[in-house]
Amino acid sequence: MESASLASGLEERYRAVCNGIARAARQANRDPESVQLVVASKTQPVDAIEVLLRIGHRVFGENRVQEAQDKWSALKARYPDVRLHLIGPLQTNKAKEAVHLFDVIETVDRGRLAKVLADEQLKQNKTLRYMIEVNIGAEKQKSGIMPDDAALLLDQCRNEYNLQIDGLMCIPPADQQASPYFARLAKLAGEMSLPNLSMGMTADYPLAIQLGATHVRVGTAIFGHRIAVTL
Repeated sequence: MESASLASGLEERYRAVCNGIARAARQANRDPESVQLVVASKTQPVDAIEVLLRIGHRVFGENRVQEAQDKWSALKARYPDVRLHLIGPLQTNKAKEAVHLFDVIETVDRGRLAKVLADEQLKQNKTLRYMIEVNIGAEKQKSGIMPDDAALLLDQCRNEYNLQIDGLMCIPPADQQASPYFARLAKLAGEMSLPNLSMGMTADYPLAIQLGATHVRVGTAIFGHRIAVTL
């Protein structure tokens, strides 16, 4: 009974987030289908993730390569249409594993990483999609390219390494109003002619959608802070 209750709660929260996305899109005079929910599944157990897989969700985000390998190698074999996004920082020594497992890497932030990813794509005969992570608040403790350097990195990724870059990603400062940072990222993407914007999480995804987000990364609103009980 407890397992059924936990699964029911997960589905209810997931549906609520989907409805929230659709509502925010309509309020912004946008098609709800123009916003992709990336379920942030870091630290969550496989059984909880499978609840969402069974009801049809297929786009998930993970922060760490090793954790994603442990959970998703078998899951992707069972659900081959899953699209897995890397939404955490990537070290070059994990590029091989990342290219093998992920479909989209949202956190390209330096030329050296772009080169290693390009080399791995060739070795594995696989083409991924990428986003450039922008340190939109210029915070020393965060990864991401500085906004003024993003266009140069885009040029390098495309022209030197032939990476398929189609968007920008950011995490705004936690202690400040997010809207100016979302607006700046949207303006930057427009200037760079990039169609996708990955911005907005549990606390601010409706605002991000109003300001142009095409991808929102939501975990806590669906899973809670952490599910410790096996379903």
